[in-house]
Amino acid sequence: MTHTVLIKNANIVNEGKIINGDVLVEGDRIVEIAESISAKSSDTLVIEADGLYLLPGMIDDQVHFREPGLTHKATIESESRAAVAGGITSFIEMPNTIPQATTIELLEEKFSRAAETSWANYSFMFGGTNDNLKEILKVDASKVAGLKLFLGSSTGNMLVDDPKVLEEIFSKCKLLISTHCEDETTIKNNLEKYQKEYGEDIPIGLHPVIRSEEACYISSSQAIALAKKTGARLHVFHLSTEKETHLFDKKKSLADKKITAEVCIHHLWFTEKDYKTQGSKIKWNPAVKSQKDKDGLWKALLDDRIDVIATDHAPHTLEEKNQVYTKAPSGGPLVQHALIALLEMYHKQVISLEKIVEKFAHNPAILFEIKDRGYIRTGYKADLVLVDLNAPWTVNKANIFYKCGWSPFEGTVFKSRVTHTLVNGVIAYEKGKFPNRSHGERLTFDRG
Repeated sequence: MTHTVLIKNANIVNEGKIINGDVLVEGDRIVEIAESISAKSSDTLVIEADGLYLLPGMIDDQVHFREPGLTHKATIESESRAAVAGGITSFIEMPNTIPQATTIELLEEKFSRAAETSWANYSFMFGGTNDNLKEILKVDASKVAGLKLFLGSSTGNMLVDDPKVLEEIFSKCKLLISTHCEDETTIKNNLEKYQKEYGEDIPIGLHPVIRSEEACYISSSQAIALAKKTGARLHVFHLSTEKETHLFDKKKSLADKKITAEVCIHHLWFTEKDYKTQGSKIKWNPAVKSQKDKDGLWKALLDDRIDVIATDHAPHTLEEKNQVYTKAPSGGPLVQHALIALLEMYHKQVISLEKIVEKFAHNPAILFEIKDRGYIRTGYKADLVLVDLNAPWTVNKANIFYKCGWSPFEGTVFKSRVTHTLVNGVIAYEKGKFPNRSHGERLTFDRG
């Protein structure tokens, strides 16, 4: 492994600008950014980046890497490796594993496992339930990304549905609270209606009808009202409807927002028409919905009502996904292809490179107060991604790195590709290969 890396003549995308220049990395830090830098010794590894674009490593604030307890689907090692291949250098993982991360002890066991095996930098959400408030209040906010509450049931049911408990958590918890918002009663009633008509084999196209706009809006609006009442710091995960976007404000400074929102790649890419060809491969909770919803999400993302892009990476085996509707689990693998999919939208002139970096690197760092990451800055950790915007390739099983071995993007031709990913200064991914074993670090937080 080379201690010093010099990236020459890159188009550096950072803090709302694109400039041509060089970046020098020594050890795990960026030490110089300039128009031209000369190699200081023969040991310096020089990457000639002519025509390539250099981005800060993406920070994915919502993944499910399935360890412990569901490792036939994925592991921290397998999925963090796939993430690095996709330009994601840091992730925040969710608590609905087996056992669920709802005690300090169980949470620290996940941190210990990641320290041993993760290719990317990591943190974990603590899981809230109807009866673990005392444990929630023990969590050290300087060491943990935040609290995750499922206000609608999903994979690994951790539903928090007691109004008194919710208000107490919102009132007393000093952590950032992230929520999965879908109204359980609405979903239950819709599901019962279609089970009477179809039994267990409900047509997949009815998924956005069962997990409807109404279900999402009821839950999101209630969570926001509770956050405003209690003063809690609320982050609403994976918006899926145009209607919900109007619950959120535009503000010039993200740091001043008490209530923020996230959108995921699948809700920006697919629509309900895709169920015909993709089937349960694009069964997510919340559901992929209409073209109107997709357009509304893009609009809100670009006008800053939505603050962050994430993946909600949640792999299952194909065998599991190919079951009848009521048994097929929701979720799919995305970390390897999320940035590339966004670059495809750049080519279609939907979003700028600067905006991609803002929403997928800068803003997660601001929102979670992550220390020394998310930007290309002197003194910051050297989490960096080089992309070639003109190198077409087709997603197929031979180039998929997820343990589950499939992707909803199979057969898609992408115009761009990740050529290099550096994690803490180590070139972990290069042109389809993993030349060096990177070791992700536990994310730290600048919180007062």
